[in-house]
Amino acid sequence: MYHRILVPLECSDYDDAIMAHVKDLAQLCHASVVLIHVADGWAARNQHQLVLRESDEMKKDREYLEARCEALESAGIDAECVLAGGDPSSEIAAAAERERCDLVAMSTHGHRGMQDLLRGSVANDVRHRTTVPVLMVRGTPRSLRTV
Repeated sequence: MYHRILVPLECSDYDDAIMAHVKDLAQLCHASVVLIHVADGWAARNQHQLVLRESDEMKKDREYLEARCEALESAGIDAECVLAGGDPSSEIAAAAERERCDLVAMSTHGHRGMQDLLRGSVANDVRHRTTVPVLMVRGTPRSLRTV
């Protein structure tokens, strides 16, 4: 079914929902997983042009990605991680093609209407930028989860 799944992470509680879903899906399909986080701060957006070192934020992002990657690998899933910088939607769509992924699986916040206009929707923008199927799973912050 799927061979290579791209999973954009935002380094927040919302990542838990998509990681749980992708872990099961990857095991079922024997698929590899590529985790990506797109740092979009000033240093991340200008790192390559200005030959800047990784910011502290980017170092934390890389550590987060590597920990999530190790969790998948410990479950027997072939996984790798990519830290990108720039516009999240553009970078995710480009990575899907560059990494030859046949599914993009991402968590959403569930914004609607004005919230979507005010905060934007990376998930919505990604689905318009790529021809790769996009699976969206609604995430929930840990503080709102029921046990």
